[in-house]
Amino acid sequence: MTLRSDPRRWRWVLWTVLAGGFLLVNFHRVSSSVLADQLARAFDASAAELGLLHSSFFYVYAALQLPAGVLADRAGSRRVAAAGLVVMSAGVFAFATSGSFAVGFLARAAIGLGGSVVYVATLRFCANWFRPTEFATMTGLTIAATGIGGVLATTPLALAVGAFGWRETLAGAGCASLVAAVAVLALVRDRPERAGFDPIEGVTPPEGRTDTREVLSNTRTVLGERETWLLGGMLFFLIGVNFTVLGLWGVPYIVHVYDVSVARASAYVLLGNVGLVVGPPVFGSLSDRLGRRTVVVLASTVGFTAAYGVVFLTVTPPLPVLGLLFFLATFVNGGAALAYTVAKERHGATASGTVTGTVNSIGYFGAAVFPALMGVVLDAYWTGGTVDGARVYTTAGYRVAFGIAALSGVLAVCCAALVHRRADRTVDDRATPATD
Repeated sequence: MTLRSDPRRWRWVLWTVLAGGFLLVNFHRVSSSVLADQLARAFDASAAELGLLHSSFFYVYAALQLPAGVLADRAGSRRVAAAGLVVMSAGVFAFATSGSFAVGFLARAAIGLGGSVVYVATLRFCANWFRPTEFATMTGLTIAATGIGGVLATTPLALAVGAFGWRETLAGAGCASLVAAVAVLALVRDRPERAGFDPIEGVTPPEGRTDTREVLSNTRTVLGERETWLLGGMLFFLIGVNFTVLGLWGVPYIVHVYDVSVARASAYVLLGNVGLVVGPPVFGSLSDRLGRRTVVVLASTVGFTAAYGVVFLTVTPPLPVLGLLFFLATFVNGGAALAYTVAKERHGATASGTVTGTVNSIGYFGAAVFPALMGVVLDAYWTGGTVDGARVYTTAGYRVAFGIAALSGVLAVCCAALVHRRADRTVDDRATPATD
């Protein structure tokens, strides 16, 4: 039996193509950390302005998650993901050639516009090609792809920028996004039937396209559930903090406080992205095997809070310890990613993209809010120091910023605890473990 003739094997090839596109989305959304000093000089930006520039991706990205979910339910993963990657590539090329803050802001927003549909489209594909008892595992593996993109946006990006320049490096990444778009369009099929296979045993995707009336009904139901807002609120704090630290202020923090090079600082932020590679698949597989969801989510938020709490209390832990804390914060965050599975399992197949997009939208508004918030804090504690035209921020400012991160973790724990309590009261939280 060849790879192409077996749907249970071929689906992994198709998922890898989609995950490769999503890897590039995360590369662009966290690249600001390594590029922070270059962008500050290129656009003469303060911390608040740099935070706003970084956030422009996430404002658009977050706002479009619900529409992206509806679009994936209606038009299918293949066309939605391919179109998104093309738009993202155009935004990358515009950002790489931008000469002003305003143009850079709009270009990065365009990157967010294109990237906004890829994750939800990938999960919609998984809902059609994988059994419900495999979905948490696939969600974890998909999020792991973001970690690989994050790894590429640390030391490898720093080395490439040093060798070729930041504009040329980003232009090359834009070309890679176009290649990914072509691969998605050429290979991916929304359902096994469209690839010439019978439906996979245990998978019951909806027949045909979801009509408008059903989409509106699904949207009302999803938005009316308290669990939607609790799960989204939890992700608001977790995603907001992680993408702010790993995606923007992590490298400047290490450079400023520890007085090391950008390349060396990026190596410690890289450890945080490795945690994002390892954690989601581990927790997703564990949850599918144990048949437990919300208790794993709750434990993960506690671990996240503890990791950032240590950074807040110590401010300047030894660099190896700091790298370990970054790793732990993102590793345990893999358990919180089960929020998507918890939300999906509460609804039928026709609402898969809608509920995933809604929860994701609430979560990513955190990634839009926190960078500028922490930037304002750093500017408030700035003493006027600069190096090569870029501002240098104080240890006191970073302590307050990590205090915000720790407090956000506490609030995430509260949201997770409420979801777990309500699940014990109203929903059977025991999924059936996968069997062959």
